[in-house]
Amino acid sequence: MHKYASPKFFYSLAGQLIPWTAAVTAVLLLAGLYLGLFVAPADYQQGESYRIMFIHVPAAWMSMFIYVLMAGAGAVALVWNIKLAEIFASSCAPIGASFTFLALATGSLWGKPMWGAWWVWDARLTSELILFFLYIGYMALQASIDDPRRAARAAAILALVGVVNIPVIHFSVEWWNTLHQPASVSKVGTPSIHPSMIAPLLLMAFAFTFYFVAVALLRMRNEILERERHTGWVADMLESKP
Repeated sequence: MHKYASPKFFYSLAGQLIPWTAAVTAVLLLAGLYLGLFVAPADYQQGESYRIMFIHVPAAWMSMFIYVLMAGAGAVALVWNIKLAEIFASSCAPIGASFTFLALATGSLWGKPMWGAWWVWDARLTSELILFFLYIGYMALQASIDDPRRAARAAAILALVGVVNIPVIHFSVEWWNTLHQPASVSKVGTPSIHPSMIAPLLLMAFAFTFYFVAVALLRMRNEILERERHTGWVADMLESKP
């Protein structure tokens, strides 16, 4: 277990995984976009406008998924003082913020023709906006503390406090009388979306997941080098490069 938590071992492992995850991302993304934009039929009510969901929905899923991972890694770092968990949580934050912004932006683009407004203070939209501010606050808190270990611990506490917003986002369409439509894919047994639309949606969700893994690994390698720059193994590695 200590071997896998070692920054030196993980740096090498991540370097081997990045090309594979990037390749899978490209394949899934191309397949998802092709099926979603050219094969899936137009929606009987929304017409072609609904196709933005192939970007919007996976981005919204990823925004919540990454925050949960970030909070979980923060908890591991706080309890077991594992440096690699700190690095993972730190690497997740900008990616999660990007997905959250993408979900908000695409939702706004869809909302204008469907709802007649770029933005409404709907429960789902408002809690998603709070999630974006949580990501920004996490990164700002980390940047304000010079010591990386103390910064990681403070940010981990913020992440754990903010994770209560995730179930609020997910269940907001059930708890309140909201303008946002209820869940259609995750309905147990009977999703109210046609299979020809679910397939590209799931492909895009997997593509976004592999993209997240590839970028997180890349960011983790950079941060490992930054934190370990004074260690012998980094010096040996840099000297061995032509």
